[in-house]
Amino acid sequence: MAVHPAMLSWLAMPLGVLSVLLGVRDPLPLHVSGLNPAALQVQWQSPWIEGLARDPVVDAIVAQYVEGLRRQGWSVPDQGIWIQVGQRVITQHQGDVLMPAASLTKLATTLAALETWPLDHRFETLVGLNGTVENGVLNGDLVIQGGGDPLFVWEEGIVLANRLQTLGIQRVTGDVLVTGPFTMNFEEDLNGSLRALKQVMSASTWTWQTRQAYGTLPPGTAQPALQIDGGARWVPPADLNNVAVNWVVRHQSLPLVAILKAMNIYSNNVMSELVADLAGGPGQVMTKATAAADLPAGEISLANGSGLGTNNQMSARVAVALTVAIQNQLNAQGYSIADVLPVAGEDTGTLIDRRIPATAAVKTGTLAEVSALAGMVPTAERGPVWFAIINKGWALPDLRVQQDQLLQAIQAHWGIADAPPEMRTKVRMQTGPFRYGDPSRNQVTREVASE
Repeated sequence: MAVHPAMLSWLAMPLGVLSVLLGVRDPLPLHVSGLNPAALQVQWQSPWIEGLARDPVVDAIVAQYVEGLRRQGWSVPDQGIWIQVGQRVITQHQGDVLMPAASLTKLATTLAALETWPLDHRFETLVGLNGTVENGVLNGDLVIQGGGDPLFVWEEGIVLANRLQTLGIQRVTGDVLVTGPFTMNFEEDLNGSLRALKQVMSASTWTWQTRQAYGTLPPGTAQPALQIDGGARWVPPADLNNVAVNWVVRHQSLPLVAILKAMNIYSNNVMSELVADLAGGPGQVMTKATAAADLPAGEISLANGSGLGTNNQMSARVAVALTVAIQNQLNAQGYSIADVLPVAGEDTGTLIDRRIPATAAVKTGTLAEVSALAGMVPTAERGPVWFAIINKGWALPDLRVQQDQLLQAIQAHWGIADAPPEMRTKVRMQTGPFRYGDPSRNQVTREVASE
């Protein structure tokens, strides 16, 4: 990725003389307005936070960063920055101004989800039979009652089909009837989810994507061959009120904490919209997040749960407040922000090709003319540093490079360090209890009686 020399000039300057060259004046006091001080008193804070003051070198680093953006033609008022340690704001630029949030919106969705369900919550998909089973043949329909699982992917469907076959069902003469909220493989079109559901039941109809997903399952996993004679179609729940369904399998999703981790690693818009809808919709997401983070009035406005579109707006200060509130919520349960956000050097997804300091937990955000970044970067001297950067401009790759360099400069000034042990991720996708397609999450509720 090409880097314009203007992006590097401020980083090449000795940090100790930046404040002199920029003529930094005595800093005015800043306050974490709207943030609940009691909520910020978390156990992982260190004693050095007491008496923490503004740092003129960091002031100068941020001032030079903004000046570099101005020289490249970007509007200075359209750049929002907030740097905070504990309860103290170190420096900021346009930090309380509403700006397009892009996928920083997912921070609000994440916090609202944590306010709605426990971390071990699992979304359930029920599987039932409408008809009689004779010699392995279901003479009738297979019924799927969706529970809104945002992470129902090929691997889940493969193992579910295997479970049905172990119950003695080899063929369905009717249709697959789907009711309730159901999405497969992050399909925005319901018909796409229905097609995928039928396809996954038999390896003879798999796509190359299905086979690729199968390759991630443990060696020896069976390839299902469940024959569906009919099609797959969605039916309103009311249409099944008078239908006798024999519910035989309860499929449980991955736990909520893993769903949020996957959602944020890949900044998956379909997942975040599903989570937001299940939490009550964008209005409820904003209400729950505002209350949980004690957000200042007028600095957040959400139209959806994903961040798509410029109608989702927040200030850089609010982005930090949301991140800190997520940490507080998770810390009380033995987890941390690193368990729901991608971690630099450990997770790929949206962090591929980024040069963010190692073990920083961050959320990216991108629109056509917006590049945003928020989260926590560890330092030796100040510990966890909370930050948000919202840039408006067209050269997104250049803006990302400069964001990474800004964080590198701040960390270099305060000392390079890894995140403390209590803020290292415990949720590693595709390992242990966070593996897709775990057969143990398909619980048999009733044996199938064959006639």
